Amino acid sequence: MKVKAAVAYEGRELLSIEELELSEPGPDDILVRIVGCGLCHTDVKAREGMGVPKPIVLGHEGAGIVERVGERVTKVKPGDHVVLTYDSCGACRACAGGNPAYCEHTRALNFTDDRFGEPGVFRKGSDPIHGHFFGQSSFSTYAVSRPRNTVPVRKDAPLEILGVLGCGVQTGAGAVMNAFQAKPGSTIAIFGAGPVGLSAVMAAVVCGCSAIVAVDVLESRLAMAKQLGATHAVLAGPQVKAAEEILKIIPGGVDYAFDSTGRADSFQQAIGSLAAKGHFGFCAIPAEGLNLSAVMLGGISVRGIVQGDSVPDTFIPHLIDLHLKGRFPFDKLVTKYPFERINQAVEDQASGKVVKPVFTF
Repeated sequence: MKVKAAVAYEGRELLSIEELELSEPGPDDILVRIVGCGLCHTDVKAREGMGVPKPIVLGHEGAGIVERVGERVTKVKPGDHVVLTYDSCGACRACAGGNPAYCEHTRALNFTDDRFGEPGVFRKGSDPIHGHFFGQSSFSTYAVSRPRNTVPVRKDAPLEILGVLGCGVQTGAGAVMNAFQAKPGSTIAIFGAGPVGLSAVMAAVVCGCSAIVAVDVLESRLAMAKQLGATHAVLAGPQVKAAEEILKIIPGGVDYAFDSTGRADSFQQAIGSLAAKGHFGFCAIPAEGLNLSAVMLGGISVRGIVQGDSVPDTFIPHLIDLHLKGRFPFDKLVTKYPFERINQAVEDQASGKVVKPVFTF
């Protein structure tokens, strides 16, 4: 079938909106008409590299309506509203243990298109275009997904913006709610007030944290963090040691620190802000090395967090329920763009003009 999609080419900074052909879904696949798709920083990094094959259709925060299903699919039916999320195999040790975010085949299923040639591949004339990015490639009017990464959702929720729950929002919210399991009355510092960090702020409010400290280099992001429930804000900069500022606010340090920046200096400040036996989590890896002496001396627990430790089939509907009750206002992060303005949205997010672009079709 013919689709309109954004293609990332090797060596090109801009995404190219083109008419392509998308292969039909197979017996285990789902064809989804995309209604809205979020822009995640991972899409930008994948455009630049990360071992992702080119040319490729990116996009991994799609939401839409099921158009058709393969003969062996029973999870959803045509007309269902769905959110698309990361793919997993369902059979490895991690998946079998209820931890699909740590699937042993994550790279093959989500980044390197090891399913090239299977349903979900794109074509421009006789030239194949890679797909299957996060099992969806949803920078397209239609996407082919699988039951493992397709989450049915209630129809009274705002479908256009729900796709952001499939990656960035569930990463930040899940870090606090699933990985930390933050207790009421506990304290937390959140480094980076972008989409992931702000989702962590909202989750900390849901968990009943008594002090929520947001740290960022942009005053506008900190203002939004305060609107979403952060109790304190620290404007980071070359002359500001965030850890010292946090210790002034919460003598003795916070129980939890979460970093979404992927910067080694931010990691060190996050670790330095923790109380003894505190917990540090991160979802992006810094390029530089780290001094871990504070980790040992403080008995700090350190762990990486992928996709917020979430099981999407249960966690995404839970976040939607919270949203519709007014307890998780993730819509405040969103700025909508027509799909054709995708490159403008990438630029606006990079400059800090907007927090979370969503493309509408």
